[in-house]
Amino acid sequence: MQLHTTERVVIVGAGLAAIYAALKLAPRPVVMISPDPLGMGASSAWAQGGVAAAMNAEDSPEKHAADTVRAGAGAVDAAVAEFVTSAAREHVLDLTDLGTGFDRTSEGGYVLSREAAHSMARVVRVKGDQAGAEIMRALIAELRETPSVQVLEGTQAVRLETDGNRVTGVVLTRSDAEGSQPILLRGSAILLAGGGSGGLYALTTNPPRIRGQVIGMAARAGATIADAEFVQFHPTAIDVGEDPAPLATEALRGDGATLINRDGTRFMVDLHPDAELAPRDVVARAIFAQTQEGNRPMLDTRDTIGARILTEFPIVAEACARNGLDPVTQPIPVAAAAHYHMGGVATDLDGRSALAGLWACGEAASTGLHGANRLASNGLLEALVFARACAQDIAKNISQTTSLPDPAPLLDLAFQPGGTTPDAQAVARLRQTMTDHVGVMRDAAGLREALRSLAELEQSHAPCDSFANMAATATLIAGAALLREESRGAHCRTDFPDTDPGPGRRPPVLLRDALELRDRIAKDPT
Repeated sequence: MQLHTTERVVIVGAGLAAIYAALKLAPRPVVMISPDPLGMGASSAWAQGGVAAAMNAEDSPEKHAADTVRAGAGAVDAAVAEFVTSAAREHVLDLTDLGTGFDRTSEGGYVLSREAAHSMARVVRVKGDQAGAEIMRALIAELRETPSVQVLEGTQAVRLETDGNRVTGVVLTRSDAEGSQPILLRGSAILLAGGGSGGLYALTTNPPRIRGQVIGMAARAGATIADAEFVQFHPTAIDVGEDPAPLATEALRGDGATLINRDGTRFMVDLHPDAELAPRDVVARAIFAQTQEGNRPMLDTRDTIGARILTEFPIVAEACARNGLDPVTQPIPVAAAAHYHMGGVATDLDGRSALAGLWACGEAASTGLHGANRLASNGLLEALVFARACAQDIAKNISQTTSLPDPAPLLDLAFQPGGTTPDAQAVARLRQTMTDHVGVMRDAAGLREALRSLAELEQSHAPCDSFANMAATATLIAGAALLREESRGAHCRTDFPDTDPGPGRRPPVLLRDALELRDRIAKDPT
């Protein structure tokens, strides 16, 4: 295996968390590992809602933190919620200074939307449903003017190198369908910011590459994983057969859109006092139940939003148009789809993992902010706050051993042909297994079947780091879901429908324990 050593901090990923961390590390030299062209393939760019922050006098970080804790179903770390919400306004102002074109009022204030489980409007948005794309545009423009950052497009990380206690490098391959021989890259520090796990499910709103590889890679290296069972299903994915499914932003419901079924019945009114603005897990289960009963759930924007959807929510309107739907005159069919993973690499307030030399931020990390059910539009906020925290801690860690280096030479990696890539049929089977057995509603029989299927798939698949990473994360999700014998937030067990009293426990998990559980179940035909 080729070996390259660099003074640069190695950042795995190229979404919001990765880019923001790279900017905050400047002028320290950084190299970013980006499987796709910069700005493509990252969940951040697809985010429609916006950034949650207390931006007006009637709101406060304390109220925002209280909503976060309430939505998280007893599993939120209150200290983390306070840490994040108290920094929210500062980060919105920073993004504004960097050129993000947030929607503004005629008086110059921020236009704020209300989303599910928020007690008031506090989501800063862009053109209704373009916040992620606009934030990424502004950050990429700034990144291109930052000489300390090198972006290696078309490369992917597939494995971490460790000495048993410390992460020392990352193994890279080309990210195209042909693959390549691996290259080992050692840097001054490793930051994982490569997204979540929604693409492990057959029905998802996530970009195609977001399939748990970064979490799986860290788990295989021995990192501690937390909250793996808590996968958030977005209730209003547009149900038109696309993979991934287009998203109908929650801001539509914040603007008055209602949920109806094929009979025209508004079904959320009888299920929760907040109706369509109930916590996401409540709405997702209601949507799922309507789908299972053949009632064809739909999002109705006709009376409350009408033609405004074409100009104020253009991404949603475009998704409808390419599938022959007119949201001005027709309700939009929706389904619950895997959207966000609250679980990931367990980190502290500095973004440090349990492995020395390894930091994580963004959706790949589990900070304790989201608990069992992420509050809407807290995802981008968490990415911003912890990207900066990681950058500051990495800079401090490096400065303890070295002075600020001169600009590091650019890396020139020459990949050789060869290597292995995941079998498409095996990936499809894995994704269907997760949707069928580890989805919105779960039970012991289905979770055991999922673990047996995952064991069989991994055993029959040719050795491939990328597939092993997917299988590792899927195993962690299914195993943790089997062990949590209660229903809490996004984790709903039909055989254990009640929530245990008291605060939700957050037991850390190692992959070796999840694999031992999987192996025991695979050997037990019952």
